[in-house]
Amino acid sequence: MTELPPLESAVLPAGVRARFADGINGLRLHILEAGHETPGRPLVLLLHGFPELAYSWRKIIVPLADAGFHVVAPDQRGYGRTTGWDPDYDGDLASFRMLNLARDMLGLVAALGHASAAAVVGHDFGASVAAWCALARPDVFRSLVLMAPFAGPPPLPESAASPAPLRSGAPTCTGDIHAALAALPRPRKHYQWYYSTRPANDDMRHCKQGVRAFLRAYVHMKSADWPGNQPFRLAAWNADELAKMPGYYIMDRDKTMPEQVAEEMPSAAEIAACRWLTEAELAVYGGDYQRTGFQGGLQWYRCRTGGVLLGELELFAGRTIDVPSLFIGGKSDWGTFQTPGAFERMQSPEVCSDFRGAHRVGGAGHWVQQEQPEAVTELLLSFLREAAH
Repeated sequence: MTELPPLESAVLPAGVRARFADGINGLRLHILEAGHETPGRPLVLLLHGFPELAYSWRKIIVPLADAGFHVVAPDQRGYGRTTGWDPDYDGDLASFRMLNLARDMLGLVAALGHASAAAVVGHDFGASVAAWCALARPDVFRSLVLMAPFAGPPPLPESAASPAPLRSGAPTCTGDIHAALAALPRPRKHYQWYYSTRPANDDMRHCKQGVRAFLRAYVHMKSADWPGNQPFRLAAWNADELAKMPGYYIMDRDKTMPEQVAEEMPSAAEIAACRWLTEAELAVYGGDYQRTGFQGGLQWYRCRTGGVLLGELELFAGRTIDVPSLFIGGKSDWGTFQTPGAFERMQSPEVCSDFRGAHRVGGAGHWVQQEQPEAVTELLLSFLREAAH
């Protein structure tokens, strides 16, 4: 795996530095940080999702540091300039399982010289890692901010009372949902299972329009800029209900993801007007994904859809997240409702015993911390001040 220098300062906000943290659960983690100059500051850890990078937090790192925190965002296992992970589809899949991803973050906290983190904040798939950090080690991860719903640990099979899609905090293959999706008048498939297929990486890395154009269409279609994002609660985990979601979640059966989102590629004028993700900023993502491909992040999906080592998560059956917890999402984010019932279950004492509120931010879709960084920063700081007491 090619090792590159840290992300150059020219693409980072003033006050943010990029560096490596070595020897962490087999990884050389690439991190962005601010507030490191002053010893003793409480740590805030920011965890990205797919297809993102530590760079996704660039707009809130400095404001949080200015408020007195040591703020760190890593490229997680499988992403960006972090090395030490297996890039092969047929390689070490188990290293991408959820508890090992949480172990990566436990090691990072220690390597940074902290005994604990004041908060772990997770967006998209990073929310699952953050949730497991807080669930497994509440002594280290003192509060939790979720930017995607988490429905709790899976129950033991003999006591599985909740609907199967919620058992592991994520969709699972229940009944013949895939056959039902394929049998719809407009045949469909679920994106998480598409992401778990062997061709998915090459579909995206070598797509006709190129990686940057693919990413531009993808992030546009999942943002508040795309008028098709008017999310609502789904009644059940069945084909008819799931098919109400946009094509980036419930895809056309015979399309790749680049083909799916290409239909909604923004115009040159729309791209020029997108201040929350400029072409220069998009180039950071495009450069890293063109170099590494997408397989590292796709391994996370394979662990989820394949139930890799699900039994070890059942060790936590019945356990709740007991640290102060908050949810922040975009009002135009379908991700909040993609698993029916998860948003509501997250807010119950069965999952988060000290839940402090759910905020859906206007003018934001899936990329809430990039689309509305000021609002997200304000919510985070208010929560951090409250959780500290």
